[in-house]
Amino acid sequence: MLRLSEPDPALRTSYVDALRELDGEGNGHYFAMVHAPEPGYAGANFTADTLQDPDTFTEFCSRTVAMTQPDSPRPAGWVTGTYLWMVDDTPAGSEVVGRISLRHALTPWLLEVAGHVGYAVRPSARRRGHATRALGLILPIAAARGIDPVLVTCDEDNVASRKVIEANGGVLEDVRGSKMRFWVATSR
Repeated sequence: MLRLSEPDPALRTSYVDALRELDGEGNGHYFAMVHAPEPGYAGANFTADTLQDPDTFTEFCSRTVAMTQPDSPRPAGWVTGTYLWMVDDTPAGSEVVGRISLRHALTPWLLEVAGHVGYAVRPSARRRGHATRALGLILPIAAARGIDPVLVTCDEDNVASRKVIEANGGVLEDVRGSKMRFWVATSR
């Protein structure tokens, strides 16, 4: 049973395993947070190696949860957002299978390229409907924040992501560069 969860220190091993899988295909940036220090932001160096440490992982979870607050420190160009994990609960235990984020506002770059919602699923958990379910679960969260509709984008050649968006009612507005831009109603 898939659920969305705030970052949880109890899921450290599963999260780090998912990060390592994504690192293996060159997509670890979807799960890690590595930013150089800059004015107003102390920086972060959360990688699969640093997140092995329980205290560092707890700090990572706290920072990620804090980013929902408008006054929390964040890297330049980042907007306030809700960052949740896709957790599959089975009789064998809970496994982090992915992550999904809801950006509460759009910068010009987000409007063109990334949209309100971004998600990633670890390679070993793909093709099981997790991204489709997670997008469906985050839509009411967006609606509760007064965001309707949400912009969700994907690369033109990413057929799986396009199907996820369309399964949740995404309506294609246009293609800009190689990005397909869909609007998805959040209040149904």
